[in-house]
Amino acid sequence: MAKMINKTLVLTYIYLLIYILLSSGVILYNKWVLSPKYFNFPLPITLTMIHMGFSGFVAFLLIRVFKVVAPVKMTFEIYATCVVPISAFFASSLWFGNTAYLHISVAFIQMLKALMPVATFIMAVICGTDKPRCDVFSNMLLVSVGVVISSYGEIHFNIVGTVYQVTGIFAEALRLVLTQVLLQKKGLTLNPINSLYYIAPCSFVFLALPWYVLEKPTMEVSQIQFNFWIFFSNALCALALNFSIFLVIGRTGAVTIRVAGVLKDWILIALSTVIFPESTITGLNITGYAIALCGVVMYNYIKVKDVKASQSTADSLPDRINKEWKMEKKSSDKFNPDVGGESPRVGAEINDEEAPLITSRLSHIGRTQLGNHAA
Repeated sequence: MAKMINKTLVLTYIYLLIYILLSSGVILYNKWVLSPKYFNFPLPITLTMIHMGFSGFVAFLLIRVFKVVAPVKMTFEIYATCVVPISAFFASSLWFGNTAYLHISVAFIQMLKALMPVATFIMAVICGTDKPRCDVFSNMLLVSVGVVISSYGEIHFNIVGTVYQVTGIFAEALRLVLTQVLLQKKGLTLNPINSLYYIAPCSFVFLALPWYVLEKPTMEVSQIQFNFWIFFSNALCALALNFSIFLVIGRTGAVTIRVAGVLKDWILIALSTVIFPESTITGLNITGYAIALCGVVMYNYIKVKDVKASQSTADSLPDRINKEWKMEKKSSDKFNPDVGGESPRVGAEINDEEAPLITSRLSHIGRTQLGNHAA
């Protein structure tokens, strides 16, 4: 029995390690591809469309050809009223988030993503899925102050890149709220492969218009290098990240996922300064980010406490332990399409930036799931 538990625990840590490596790797890879100082492919919409096309094609093969996963029951009404608006805001978050790589450093982007809980809370209150609370508001204020301090300490501060990133964060936050309001209200949950299958093609179509207006003329007049293996490996890494997340959320709960997201952020900030020497970090950067992180940790604590308070106190201790485990396992198995860059996390983004279909951070997958239980 002990050996089985140890084996399960080791596998869980291995999956978490794979997730952290892939998530950090995809973000750094995207930065390297897009940056004019390195591979010099300054076309973020094109890169995102490559991700979308590749992911949608692989999902089609897995569902329709090899039948690895069964498709969900998708009606035209659900697709038009749920998938389409979610894909629109998802495409927007990827577009703005990836464009930020052209203007600001990876480290500063990760610090700005600490605003993700703030943006999500604001959008949830506006949409009526959450209520204003003094304790949550104070934490959001602390996060905001930390991000402002971090921004003030940024040596290479760029207003254009900052606006792109913050806009992408709010687009991602609205997508998260819409996912909760639209999909969950209809009782529809999607695993990562189904999410890729339905959302990636729709996002590709939404990205086609800005690509035609903004990047197609540039591609016609500029000498843009296109290396098949670079883009294939980049899209493959992003797809692998989606599957690693599927393994992680199937074996861990929301709290563990949040902790992994925090650890990944710090590792990513440190790695980015080594790989990209121009990404200078100041003491004020770290101080501001640490303050913001304290606010996010306190916010996560409040959400976890809300979940525990919502559980029945009449149950016996063994029953409550069993019930908590089942609830966390159930919430881990549900996958509301937090599908890259980025990365829903501390700061966010399953969208992530990190993966084409995971633009929000993983801790925000957990945040949303815990919020659902608390509601």
